[in-house]
Amino acid sequence: MGAVKNKRMPRAVREQQMLDAAVRTFGQRGYMAASMDEIAELAGVSKPLVYLYLNSKEELFTACIRREARRLTEAVRVGVEPALPADRQLWDGLRAFFTHTAQNPDGWSVLHLQARTHGEPFAAEVTVMREEIVAFVTQLIVIAAREAHRDPSLPEREVAGLAEALVGAAESLAAWANATPGVTAKQAATTLMNFAWSGLNSLMAGTPWTPPTETSRTEA
Repeated sequence: MGAVKNKRMPRAVREQQMLDAAVRTFGQRGYMAASMDEIAELAGVSKPLVYLYLNSKEELFTACIRREARRLTEAVRVGVEPALPADRQLWDGLRAFFTHTAQNPDGWSVLHLQARTHGEPFAAEVTVMREEIVAFVTQLIVIAAREAHRDPSLPEREVAGLAEALVGAAESLAAWANATPGVTAKQAATTLMNFAWSGLNSLMAGTPWTPPTETSRTEA
């Protein structure tokens, strides 16, 4: 009965079924250890059918990266209400990010670990997603500056650096949260919000931290 069902299944549905199985296998076993036989068995289809739809292991992995990247960026954007203040937008975006990565640990493993460690073509796919999220965070920082009634044209390099740091921290924290029992998405978002927003507030208030004046080591 199962085989008959699979034959009648629409192509798009069958492809998603294969991708589900592939993400689970790549995420849990790693790209090199994952086998097409295992993926086909988990998907409930034949290995030739997987090759017919997705040609090769490399193309299957790329399709997994693109799907998981799209789902993550969509989850973050859907979770944010543009009409809210910048701090609320950032909070909602972080909660959406950590909720998605917690609910989809295999997909996050594919994006955060596997794709980055198995060659430039795969890493480049993740870079596209990351640049979109960095651009989103950059805009929030600009909005925050405007809401603080200060000059919204902060130095471009400084804004870009803040956004990169925040996204990098979110990525590392998501990996830690997924590996640490008992850490919820809300707790992870709160941790990063406390770490990031107090610093951003100081910057917007015109009281950024500055390095101490350096003295010669011979004078110490």
